[in-house]
Amino acid sequence: MADMAPRKKKKKKHNPLMDWVSYIALRILVVFLYLFDVETNLRTACFLGRLLWKHYHRGRKRALDNLRASFPEKSEQWIWETARRSFEHIAMLAIDVLFTPRLVKKNNWRDYSRFKTAERAKWLMKGGGGMLMVASHYSNFEIMGYMLGLFGFNVYSIARPLDNKFINKYLYDVRRRAGQKIIDKKGAAELMGEMTSRGATLCFIADQDAGKKGIFVDFFGRKASTYKSIGLLAITNNIPIGVGYSRRVDNRFYFEIGVNRVILPEEWAEKDEPLEWITAEYTRAIEEFVREDPSQYWWLHRRWKHRPKEEREK
Repeated sequence: MADMAPRKKKKKKHNPLMDWVSYIALRILVVFLYLFDVETNLRTACFLGRLLWKHYHRGRKRALDNLRASFPEKSEQWIWETARRSFEHIAMLAIDVLFTPRLVKKNNWRDYSRFKTAERAKWLMKGGGGMLMVASHYSNFEIMGYMLGLFGFNVYSIARPLDNKFINKYLYDVRRRAGQKIIDKKGAAELMGEMTSRGATLCFIADQDAGKKGIFVDFFGRKASTYKSIGLLAITNNIPIGVGYSRRVDNRFYFEIGVNRVILPEEWAEKDEPLEWITAEYTRAIEEFVREDPSQYWWLHRRWKHRPKEEREK
């Protein structure tokens, strides 16, 4: 008998009524949160993050396993403390997203952030030649796009829309009011080349597992599948790539924002495998800033889900 083809998983149908109820619940929650200052809400978020750590067993195990593999020299106590703290940072991000447009304005941004090693990237973005900016699931990665939009940079963020269209529109509208321009990930490939040719900067979250067909490059000592699209876009359009981060300072609504690497076209011009080199280089730069404070990274996500062919064949 011929092998049966695996059944495709049916997409979960969304109930518009339940989506609407969830949206209304979110709006009520936001009104309630705004009754308190941001620091109080961040302390509550830390508590909720610890609850998530306690009860989300699968995510907790994944975070611990990822940290053990990435920091084999660290003690088990350090591994547990860092993993638990990363759950707190994930919960705090939700508060950050809701409070950033409410608090951060052109005339007071210094009260909530400081910039480090970002001048070169700033002038490249202002130069009108086009640029790619990559970040990762680290601390408040959302505030970088917000700040660029706030100060009038020609920036587009590539984002995957949420399944709940009501919540998705609400969050998109919040970001757009600050000047952010958002392109849905689905169908973005057709627009990206055109945007960069007009001198725009495109922003990506670049640390997601890219499946079996991605490029496998080193990330914390293990091969991680990484999307080809960023490197291909840079090579095709001959434009630089900046690697940016936002790091929370202490436990406050205050962030250090930096660009710790700018990769220029002349650097890959003579490389034998420019696509692989670019992908490995910006991934190495992401690892570099994560190592400065690993507790702010999302260790629970499946960064190393797919393995290279040579490992699968063993």
